[in-house]
Amino acid sequence: MTDPHVDQAADAFVAALVEWRRSRGLSKKQLAADMGFDPSYVSHVEARRHRPTEDFARRAELVLNAGGALWQRFREYDEARHPAPTVPRPRADPGAIEPRPPSVAAVVVEHEQADLRHDGDAYHCVVRRRLYNAGRDPVTRYLVRIAVDRYPNEPERSNRHYRDHPLTWSELDLTAACEGEPMSWRAKHDRDAFKEVWLLFENDEARFPLYPGQRTTIEYGYTVGTDKWGHWFQRAVRLPTTKLSVRLDFPAHLRPVVWGVETSLTAEAGALRSPVIEQREADRVLFSWSTEDPQLNARYRFEWRFRESVANGAGPAGAPDKGAGRPSDLMRTAGIVQRGAPMLDRAARWFDLPAQAPLATDVVAGVLDALERVSELHEFGKGVGLAAPQVGVGEQVFAVDVTGHPKAARVHGVFALCNAVVVEASRWRLGREGCMSVPDLTGDVKRAGRLVVRGLLPGSGVEVTMTTDAFEARALQHEIDHCNGLIFLDRVAGAHAVYQRKVYL
Repeated sequence: MTDPHVDQAADAFVAALVEWRRSRGLSKKQLAADMGFDPSYVSHVEARRHRPTEDFARRAELVLNAGGALWQRFREYDEARHPAPTVPRPRADPGAIEPRPPSVAAVVVEHEQADLRHDGDAYHCVVRRRLYNAGRDPVTRYLVRIAVDRYPNEPERSNRHYRDHPLTWSELDLTAACEGEPMSWRAKHDRDAFKEVWLLFENDEARFPLYPGQRTTIEYGYTVGTDKWGHWFQRAVRLPTTKLSVRLDFPAHLRPVVWGVETSLTAEAGALRSPVIEQREADRVLFSWSTEDPQLNARYRFEWRFRESVANGAGPAGAPDKGAGRPSDLMRTAGIVQRGAPMLDRAARWFDLPAQAPLATDVVAGVLDALERVSELHEFGKGVGLAAPQVGVGEQVFAVDVTGHPKAARVHGVFALCNAVVVEASRWRLGREGCMSVPDLTGDVKRAGRLVVRGLLPGSGVEVTMTTDAFEARALQHEIDHCNGLIFLDRVAGAHAVYQRKVYL
């Protein structure tokens, strides 16, 4: 019998590994080659068939340049496996393979201001950082990252897109300056959809290191066309940061809608802790947000859609786009994972409640936020449900809102359940179903008309048993399927026997 704390720590390492690999634009095969491992081993670790070794974690940390985040996750896993050892176990420093520049760890970001402006044809990003050297050595370079993803939650489609249309240095037109003095730069990683650059505190005419105890402001900017920039903008806190501010600037005629999520290496995505403020200026709409003392390794992701583009069937640049008005594209803009994504094909992880109650609460908040977004795109007459895998979160939880049902007084309204299982099913009947992850199709699915479900409440972990019927019973079965790696199309054409055997009984 495995220790749930060890399993949880191992899952946290794998989640961090996958997140960093994707942020670097690497496939499992590419990461394995850079680490000197067999590709199948990386696949086994990510699939949780093999547990990470110290050597694996050390090499992954260095290849992905994760700023110590991956190594920290491994240490937590290692400590969970060997609690309170009588003799301290030696630990290798991940820098034993390749030392990290001491100046990097000494920098403190006193204020980061990130501005993104959309002009209809391209996105123009400008990042301004106030830096303080808290170390003992002069800082001579500063690492920045540029990542694009045209089709979030569809990595295979994005990879194909960037293989055919790679992001180039010439189109980025990267510029950088320190207190108005131009900075030279040197590429560190050059991949199809991901760039890493050292900004150098020097140019052809002078050198201007940031000495211990000194402060300075650097600013860099670049441009990416709408054909390569998806509807999202993310800021990652990789150095100690005092304040982070973000501003998004869109044309008013596109009628933009903006929302944001917050995540870290130890917690899944949840709603931002403070609201995004909207302000109109002439023919532009500005969305601003800021936070004080953000957590190290936290990520703040801002997403948007253009209501005018959706209404007119046009893309962000205003040019005709036959696919922009399709239901699947509309749901994708609202952050709903679409059919074909690996997330929908595998069973989600069960919560350890009440220990993981804060995580469960945050995930449910993200699911409810997504439900609110899709309600702006489509009016659900009877009710609607959404499972965490449909918003890219691999946890066993879903939310159902049946307040619009004609018999709302007899059903449960809005509720969420973790680790739900069906304990009794009867009165089977055929009924038409659709899905936000497959919005272009519907089909007849045989479901139980009466259902008894047992699950845990997200906030408290208290076990509850629900007896439901009719529409609500169908909605519950649909969402439990999502948590078990199935979509309604897997149930079409009388798969009653498979239905019972595969998940429930």
